[in-house]
Amino acid sequence: MSAAETVELAPGTFHLPGYLSPPEQRRVLATVQALADGAAGFYRPRVRGGGFMHCDMLCLGRHWNARTYTYEWQRSDHDGLPAPPLPLALARLAVDAAAAAGFTIDPDICLVNRYGDDGRMGLHQDKDEDASTLDAGVPVVSLSLGDSGRFLLGGLRRREPTTAIELRSGDAFVMGGPGRLRYHGIARILRGSGPPVLGLRGRVSLTFRQYALAAGGS
Repeated sequence: MSAAETVELAPGTFHLPGYLSPPEQRRVLATVQALADGAAGFYRPRVRGGGFMHCDMLCLGRHWNARTYTYEWQRSDHDGLPAPPLPLALARLAVDAAAAAGFTIDPDICLVNRYGDDGRMGLHQDKDEDASTLDAGVPVVSLSLGDSGRFLLGGLRRREPTTAIELRSGDAFVMGGPGRLRYHGIARILRGSGPPVLGLRGRVSLTFRQYALAAGGS
């Protein structure tokens, strides 16, 4: 990996600028594109209130149901197809990024979000995993590709102030330990800011999780 620094923004919360080299970014994007071309590719989730999210999603390993906020094996809120498996090569990237921030993770879930020019993600916590993972502070690891995203990092309560960070193509972000349940979101996409060599319009993020500490947890 090419990351020259690991910046701790808050306890347990780390920004790894330039974590993926340009060739690594191209390989990850090619893997994502191959998965997206499969039967269970990207789709636009409909949330509890009936509206649609402002990004497309592809869940690997386990599917996150946007209506029930739970993980499942099939995409029951969309087409009933099984979630594609999480490729080992992608999982290893998350393991290494977590290690660079002082954490360990055995990822079995990756949520791939695809943002267009008007994409965004409201402030939220990643808290739908098993209690064993949350209590242990096992991190969430994200990787960014394409256009930069204006990332908002909040506190442990929704109304706490937020800090804006620009996540560029190749950056990694890790939230674990005391930072595991910080609120965060994407305010906007910086159109045309991504590396031209990727040939990607918009932004793709890969967010890795470990569902439970015990293997095969339900």
